[in-house]
Amino acid sequence: MEEKNQKTRCDLRALFAPRLNAVTATPLRREQAVLRIILFLNLLLFLSTPAICATQDWPLWKSYSARFMDNQIRVIDHDAGERTTSEAQAYAMFFALVADDRARFDGLLRWTEQNLASGDLSMHLPAWLWGHTARDQWSILDSNSAADADVWMAYTLLEAGRAWNEPRYTQLGTALARHIAKEEVAAVPGLGAMLLPAPRGFHRADTYRLNASYVPLQLLVGLSHLQPDGPWGQIAASAPTLITRSAPHGFAMDWIEFGKTGVFEPSALGSYEAIRVYLWAGMLDPKTPHRNEVLQALSGMKEYLRLKGLPPAKVKRDGTIEDPKGPVGFSAALLPCLSAAGESDLRNQQLNRLQSEFNPVTGLYGKPAKYYDQNLLLFALGSEEHRYWFDSQGELKTSWKN
Repeated sequence: MEEKNQKTRCDLRALFAPRLNAVTATPLRREQAVLRIILFLNLLLFLSTPAICATQDWPLWKSYSARFMDNQIRVIDHDAGERTTSEAQAYAMFFALVADDRARFDGLLRWTEQNLASGDLSMHLPAWLWGHTARDQWSILDSNSAADADVWMAYTLLEAGRAWNEPRYTQLGTALARHIAKEEVAAVPGLGAMLLPAPRGFHRADTYRLNASYVPLQLLVGLSHLQPDGPWGQIAASAPTLITRSAPHGFAMDWIEFGKTGVFEPSALGSYEAIRVYLWAGMLDPKTPHRNEVLQALSGMKEYLRLKGLPPAKVKRDGTIEDPKGPVGFSAALLPCLSAAGESDLRNQQLNRLQSEFNPVTGLYGKPAKYYDQNLLLFALGSEEHRYWFDSQGELKTSWKN
């Protein structure tokens, strides 16, 4: 009923708007013109409610699609040789689901399957990197997969199957999740089941190279319910330890080495990888196990913002700052975390920065607008605007479905 009422209001606006223009343009007596305008405005105020027309309109998603996608519906990083990554495709599929943009979702899925997964995503993990070769051809540049992209893609396919009632998405998501479990999950001594960043190159002898931004808790919890026979619950149980131990001095680091000694050795810097750790943590449902523990472990960034105002681009392992000027996407990525901590002043400070770097011509943020920044912005602002959220079971909720 409410959807019908909203449509009626939109239709009435469309009907009366031309009449208002006609009233002001026609040489009627002044009193008649004023009376008609007043009546129209009163009706408009009566009919007006927030987000009446086009409730699923997401301007930032539309601007992002126009700038970073081609007719094949692949996501293009213009600052990195026009390349496409499986991460870009996975994130865009998630945003398309949040926007109820099934046409783009299908296009993204089709391109990914045809170009990154040898034509069959149910049989192959997608290669992480596709671009222009030295032989002047466009093809896969690195066939290794990226586990974080794979998890986001599998989760999104499963949630899309549920939201759009499409069995094919569910089948693909199920098959992809099983391949991830087989090829990208390891039982790490002293830590437990953990997602490796890729099938190759991150396990040497007794040492594992791990990444806390690759294990968003809400997705792991969600997958544990969608696929209870998989390793997802075990990884979700191990992930908080990885996240908290890879954040010395309250700052997340990009990478961490873990070996048989049981010692976590964070990398030298926290930067473009680590910024997502704050983002995922801030979007956790309050009832998610270990949420408060994770947020507390990342509190160094919050304290830094109190002193300096804007997030750094690079933080050293000892907590000192190597590069104090983080890009606009970093400010966006911290919004959910600041909201979760009840830090309204710090949150407003970052929002002011976003507003100052918004380009009304492109509809994007930053001059020039960078691909990675816009992804962080879509995640953060989509969450802050309540276009989507995750419940305590890791299930995706969207404004158009729930």
